[in-house]
Amino acid sequence: MASLSSTLTPTSTSLSFFSSSIFISNSIPKLKFTPNSNSISHTNSLSISCKLATLPLLSFSGEKIGESTLDVKSASPSTSRAVVHRAIIHDLQNKRRGTASTLTRAEVRGGGRKPYNQKKTGRARQGSIRTPLRPGGGVIFGPKPRDWTIKINKKEKRLAISTAVASAAVNTVVVEEFGDEFEGNAKTKEFIAAMKRWGLDPTEKVTFFMMEVKEKVLLASRNIGTLKILTPRTLNLYDVLNADKIVLTPDAVDYLNGRYGDSEQDDDGDYVEEDSQEGPDAEESADAVN
Repeated sequence: MASLSSTLTPTSTSLSFFSSSIFISNSIPKLKFTPNSNSISHTNSLSISCKLATLPLLSFSGEKIGESTLDVKSASPSTSRAVVHRAIIHDLQNKRRGTASTLTRAEVRGGGRKPYNQKKTGRARQGSIRTPLRPGGGVIFGPKPRDWTIKINKKEKRLAISTAVASAAVNTVVVEEFGDEFEGNAKTKEFIAAMKRWGLDPTEKVTFFMMEVKEKVLLASRNIGTLKILTPRTLNLYDVLNADKIVLTPDAVDYLNGRYGDSEQDDDGDYVEEDSQEGPDAEESADAVN
């Protein structure tokens, strides 16, 4: 399996759907981004475990007070594009309500009587005023209510999100918990000032991922149109890819490492170690554990 590498254009670090490192075409000049050389461990499965980067940990005042490591799975370079593309199509297509509906000529009201005589009028013969050839008539092959949803495997969806998070590590920072920093009347200008201290541009698309959103934080940030605040319940692939910058909290980093790392969490929140053994001895070892 080829070693993991992210490709970035020399002039842009945007994480949008078209400019994210996993969606860059091979025809575009690109720079090689290689993670820490001692942080990549290969497994026999389709995905690899990778400590993509050591993220800076910033205080509320903007000072660097430490570092945090993001350790999530990422699909192999040969399949990452397809995995993420399938997951994003799944998310967008499943949002369609499928309620568009038109009436056929059989469903349009009226039109039971022949509008005028067949002959001696000099006009084309007509049998109904609700024909699709006349205004107000039925629609030929128009849309009808339908179900647009498609299925994707749970593990494939999880791998797509972790791959997107891994590709966004170069534009990700970690900020200490700041939910209690906004006191009194929460103001938007105070939140914008905090973003500038963290090196964020309020005009860029910024996605915050937090375990819990305090009411003051929500009130102070809701008027910033380019900002998204996600929680584990609302984490989605589109907002990760569409962001120019991603901001995490220490608890959010621990969640991502536990949910999308080597030791995955199941739906009940329990950690499940992935077994990478292969061969005849693998079944015996699994039986011994169980």
